[in-house]
Amino acid sequence: MTEGGPTQDPVTGPPGRARESVLSETFVSLADTLVDDYDIDGFLDFLVASCMGLFDISAAGIVLVDARGNLSPTASSNEDARVLGLFELQSAEGPCLESVSSGRVVASADLTREHERWPRFAPAALGAGFRSVQSLPMRLRGENIGGLSLFGAEQPPMTPDQREVAQALADVATVGILQQRSLHRASLLAEQMHAALDSRVVIEQAKGILAESGRLDMNSAFEALRGYARGSNQKLGIVAEALARRRLDPATVLAAGRRNRVR
Repeated sequence: MTEGGPTQDPVTGPPGRARESVLSETFVSLADTLVDDYDIDGFLDFLVASCMGLFDISAAGIVLVDARGNLSPTASSNEDARVLGLFELQSAEGPCLESVSSGRVVASADLTREHERWPRFAPAALGAGFRSVQSLPMRLRGENIGGLSLFGAEQPPMTPDQREVAQALADVATVGILQQRSLHRASLLAEQMHAALDSRVVIEQAKGILAESGRLDMNSAFEALRGYARGSNQKLGIVAEALARRRLDPATVLAAGRRNRVR
């Protein structure tokens, strides 16, 4: 029997708790957030907090690629990590940027030796009290959407096993984010399709009103509708809706068409 207090798990860090138990709780909690309307900011905050609880590190931060293709800090465990993330993006130099661009893990066990590699980032990280960093890609099927950075102060560098677990957490987050974005795009596309269909229905109604009022065929009614929209500098759908809702007199549209033909 080993004397002394509880030993620390080499992967999860917290003493007295089995690796499987801690990881199971974390992954279950992460999976619970993967619902249609989950809060992405809360999701990433939980991921950062989970990393702080699982690993012997001093800080954690996440940057994501936004809709315009730019990286921005999205979650951080403390102000030092947030400021360092901003500094890395502004100076266009550092491990997270390299990890996102390459899709690979970028690490340093001793930042005091990285002044040539990162002449701006390394002094800034050391000034914030960090001595080591692990930047893990958030990547799925060739699409890089961001990176997870884990910083250490006086702690020993992360082991390969720890890094593997951290990458698994980053992968879960990546799946959740891409799922949310996919659902958002699908919802937006559905809205656009419904709007286009509704607009077409209204235009057909307006054509029918003009055809009946002016004793025109449908092609001539459409030409009258389009001509009025152009002449009044309005969108076709807006004019059609005004006719369908009886806010615009069909005679006004038809009269404008006759004036245009006379000219």
